[in-house]
Amino acid sequence: MPAPAARARRLMVAEALGLSGLLLGGALLSGPAGVSMAARPGSSAPASPSSSPRPATQPGSAGRPHNALSALNRNLLTAASLGDAALVRKLLGAGASPHAADERGRTALLLALYQRHGEAARALIHAGADVNHKDDQANSAFLLAAASGQVELVRLTLSHGADPHSTDRYRGTALTAASQHGNPEVVKLLLQAGVPVDHVNALGWTALLEAIVLGDGSARYEHVVQLLLDAGADANLADRDGVTPTRHARERGYKTMVKMLMRVRGH
Repeated sequence: MPAPAARARRLMVAEALGLSGLLLGGALLSGPAGVSMAARPGSSAPASPSSSPRPATQPGSAGRPHNALSALNRNLLTAASLGDAALVRKLLGAGASPHAADERGRTALLLALYQRHGEAARALIHAGADVNHKDDQANSAFLLAAASGQVELVRLTLSHGADPHSTDRYRGTALTAASQHGNPEVVKLLLQAGVPVDHVNALGWTALLEAIVLGDGSARYEHVVQLLLDAGADANLADRDGVTPTRHARERGYKTMVKMLMRVRGH
């Protein structure tokens, strides 16, 4: 969207809300909610969140109709999805709940993270949004930030109580996802936070196997492999078919990784 059009849209939204608009019943302009965490080979891809936040129930309101979500909270979900941090702060100040979620369990924080709206996400975390709350795809703010490489938000979620043992729909940890996507900085943060280095996910893979099997053998994946090995990752912990990390690396022609693994007696 051109910058003038974007500014005009923001002015329209701000005018629509105002002090009186905060009490209106309808939701704001709907915005895209982004994509879910990457699927692993051998599993069907997680369904992407729908294109706009749809109101459902508030925490503790199971069984109520979808309109039980107040206009104020609906507006917060939409503002977060649009990445309007100023409006997010205004709505929070007016009494919107950072814990409100749509019918897919997506809070304003998750909607902001799906769209990589860092400033809006930070505002919500500082307002008390739950960094461990999961949506219907088993994504939490902590897991999603790690999977999508949003380093500062990984750090912020950890400082606000993120559970380092939390797992996604594949029973993988944040470290599993960060290793899969080859993000050394996130991997380093997670190892320092105590995320288990040899955790095995539902597919039978460790973070080390994911970095080798799902990576491209580039320097950033080599860095991830070295970080994992330095943290004590078992170089011989094989997958379900009995194939070790060293053998996977050798079959893919990742010579540097093979050398790394052999230095710690990988075979």
